Amino acid sequence: MAKSKTAFVCNDCGSDYGKWQGQCNDCGAWNAIVEIRLGPAGASRASGAAAANRAGFAAALADATVLKDIDLQNLLRLSTGAEEFDRVLGGGLVPGSSVLIGGNPGAGKSTLLLQTMCHMASSMEALYVTGEESLQQVAMRAQRLNLPMDKLRLMSETNIEAIVAAAAEFKPKVLVVDSIQVVHSDELASAPGSVSQVRECAAYLSRYAKQTGMVLFLVGHVTKDGSLAGPKVLEHIIDCSILLESTDDSRFRTLRGQKNRFGAVNELGVFAMTEQGMREVKNPSAIFLDRSNEPASGSAVMVVWEGTRPLLVEIQALVDDSQLGNPRRVAVGLEQNRLAMLLAVLHRHGGLQVGDQDVFANVVGGVKVLETSADLALLMAIVSSFRDRQIPRDMVIFGEVGLAGEIRPVPSGQERLAEAAKHGFKRAIVPRANAPKGNIPGMEVIPVSKLGEALAALE
Repeated sequence: MAKSKTAFVCNDCGSDYGKWQGQCNDCGAWNAIVEIRLGPAGASRASGAAAANRAGFAAALADATVLKDIDLQNLLRLSTGAEEFDRVLGGGLVPGSSVLIGGNPGAGKSTLLLQTMCHMASSMEALYVTGEESLQQVAMRAQRLNLPMDKLRLMSETNIEAIVAAAAEFKPKVLVVDSIQVVHSDELASAPGSVSQVRECAAYLSRYAKQTGMVLFLVGHVTKDGSLAGPKVLEHIIDCSILLESTDDSRFRTLRGQKNRFGAVNELGVFAMTEQGMREVKNPSAIFLDRSNEPASGSAVMVVWEGTRPLLVEIQALVDDSQLGNPRRVAVGLEQNRLAMLLAVLHRHGGLQVGDQDVFANVVGGVKVLETSADLALLMAIVSSFRDRQIPRDMVIFGEVGLAGEIRPVPSGQERLAEAAKHGFKRAIVPRANAPKGNIPGMEVIPVSKLGEALAALE
């Protein structure tokens, strides 16, 4: 009789081990490693499976198509009803695609998807499967948000076989499964939310979506560090991974694309959570530039590039005498290590010593800046706070700072300047390589190539 194979897998991150141990080496979780059975392996069964595979390969080769002969004319994207959502998706939903949406509890994942499904149900078949809430709870939310409730089909189920059977009967164009961590298959002995259940259920739904041309939405939980819970292979199975970010003190939500096979990565959509649900913000720059009327030092405006568009954001810095032996370096919305590196560059090439000062940096509005174009604006805000000198309110700053004190160019410099001019900014400090060849009406551009030149421009 063939012997069953076993493996030890972490339920939190999906790492596998040869034997059981108390703590996972990759994610640090305790008591998360469980034993799973991989199934028996036999010589006769393997030979029979090989023969069946050879027959299947021969049939598949007969259906192979030349790449240029594939018709893309009928592959039309489906609109979600929200321009910001469509932007993050790359222009809309692609038939046969699978989209994974993650976020902290209470961020608004279910609200956003319920609004989207109610809108799409008016023109196509749509099915919403909830595994965490009752049908009455979902109906109460839809009624509170004044959503149309006469077209959307609703189902409360956690069994993957029952969900696929319902989809085969109703034949929806769009299917939502909320959430993938509570769905289970009867063919697996492990509990819902385990690595094997999440992996197999997600793969099963994704295959069904591609075979039928249905759009699949999966809701995923996140861990305490903000990453998607479950095995890492989950993000490889799906076509698009989106994270709905929120802060405790802000009513704004940012929808950021982390993976997209049909559009730009790191595309950003901005929504506002209101009593009527999620409302898209058409002009995010105006929201993040809601500055105080009283001018203050330590404030600078930068232009970051999010996906396919520029975004104007205010960055603030506070430099104060430290009462501790080890001065603090705190960055909110920025990378902590990059702040420490830029302070060293400021000391070496700018002649400004803040080693005995506490330095705090914050991106206004809860936006997370991931690119290096914010380097120069951050240093200018720090210098402004340290010297207590205000940066002109009509000045915008962007550029990457190198370790040798050089100001490096950033992509899409012309589009950044055009966005700043559209919002009324009159002056700009930019890398010399990003200086426009012609004049921008109403804007004075100050090109710099060294950190010292940028500091002199603020004098």
